[in-house]
Amino acid sequence: MATVGCDDMNMDPDMELLSDEELEREAEGFKEQGNAFYIKKDYAEAFNYYTKAIDMCPKNASYYGNRAATLMMLCRYREALEDSQQAVRLDNTFMKGHLREGKCHLSLGNAMAASRCFKTVMELEPDNSQAQQELKNAESLLEYERMAEIGFEKRDFRMVVYCMDRALESAAACHRFKILKAECLALLGRYPEAQSVASDILRMDSTNADALYVRGLCLYYEDCIEKAVQFFVQALRMAPDHDKARLACRNAKALKAKKEEGNKAFKEGNFEAAYDLYSEALTIDPNNIKTNAKLYCNRATVGSKLKKLDQAIEDCTKAIKLDETYIKAYLRRAQCYMDTEQYEEAVRDYEKVYQTEKTKEHKHLLKNAQLELKKSKRKDYYKVLGVEKNATEDEIKKAYRKRALLHHPDRHSSASPEVQKEEEKKFKEVGEAFSVLSDPKKKSRYDSGQDLEDDGMNMGDFDANNIFKAFFGGPGGFSFEASGPGNFFFQFG
Repeated sequence: MATVGCDDMNMDPDMELLSDEELEREAEGFKEQGNAFYIKKDYAEAFNYYTKAIDMCPKNASYYGNRAATLMMLCRYREALEDSQQAVRLDNTFMKGHLREGKCHLSLGNAMAASRCFKTVMELEPDNSQAQQELKNAESLLEYERMAEIGFEKRDFRMVVYCMDRALESAAACHRFKILKAECLALLGRYPEAQSVASDILRMDSTNADALYVRGLCLYYEDCIEKAVQFFVQALRMAPDHDKARLACRNAKALKAKKEEGNKAFKEGNFEAAYDLYSEALTIDPNNIKTNAKLYCNRATVGSKLKKLDQAIEDCTKAIKLDETYIKAYLRRAQCYMDTEQYEEAVRDYEKVYQTEKTKEHKHLLKNAQLELKKSKRKDYYKVLGVEKNATEDEIKKAYRKRALLHHPDRHSSASPEVQKEEEKKFKEVGEAFSVLSDPKKKSRYDSGQDLEDDGMNMGDFDANNIFKAFFGGPGGFSFEASGPGNFFFQFG
């Protein structure tokens, strides 16, 4: 046992009447009681009795060593470190003291200091297997720190989290490692886990600026910007030189202001300005996934107003890539797909929305997209005639007249066989389109997406020439005659 004589330092007045031998005997009694409680794993009581022993003999290295071991079991590593250091100051050959000091350094994440302690143990006892193993643990810890630093620089946050998890197996009390892990969890969008780590630290130390910063970061990335700023400001009060908190606070305020400017411009109908403001906001902080997803969706809304539909679709896709649960972005993209007649893509997005939120509105949107998809797979008679879907009866007749005369086979009698065949096909399609759109009953069924052939209307058997003759009035009511190369005029009977 590493012991030295007792003196009257910090001693109770009643103890001054006891001799050194009696003090040592009394201190040994307290130590033995402490040992008994330690064996029972009643570390709080063991701590009390070791403290009494130290009060009796404050220059006994083993008493500090025992209390250090107890404090380690209570996870009070900083206090344990102080006791271990006091023990080796009193007795530099106290091997257990050096070993415990190294373990405390390791638990607190100071691998270099831990290595020095374990090397000292091995100088005192070269075959000490525990020191050899702990030295390997310290070296592994240094390697994980190095890998984490590289990972953070490369923005490989998953790698950093992995390294910190391995490091914390040896350095369970290291707040620095926990904070780095929490920060990377936040950057990965794993906010509940990040907040849990930061909150654990704040319960032990409510003034920890790093933990306050991480709590603010989680709120910031969850688009709770005002609350986030409060945490950043609090962190800066605790640590005025906290660069990350200062940058995050500045970004949060700038992002909030720019987004609000864009919203204001949009509400006022100033879409070009809103588009530019949302674009500026997107450059402020690429790491803010949730807010940026909203900004992309907002810009897509503005883009659709400006008829920039392809850009709007692209912005919605970017928003969804950032937040796969963002229903509003799916709905906006689906509408843009509908507007650009990309019905299969629209159906896919509406199906995704309806699977997530089975509302009547979403069901209606899905059914409408499915109907438009079905209709798109048939001939588009409106396109064939070159009219809008809300065209009047008169507009449909005028369009038929123009297209029928343009593609009539007689007009192309001198053309090549290939051209004649193509024009004959177009002529038939024009007649087919007119026969449907000029008939209110057929048109209604066509517009509602019904299959006309299922209703007994066989479009393959009708004669386009009969439609033409009926329209222009009577058999042989006209003829095409050439008046020069490529020029024709109509002669009606």
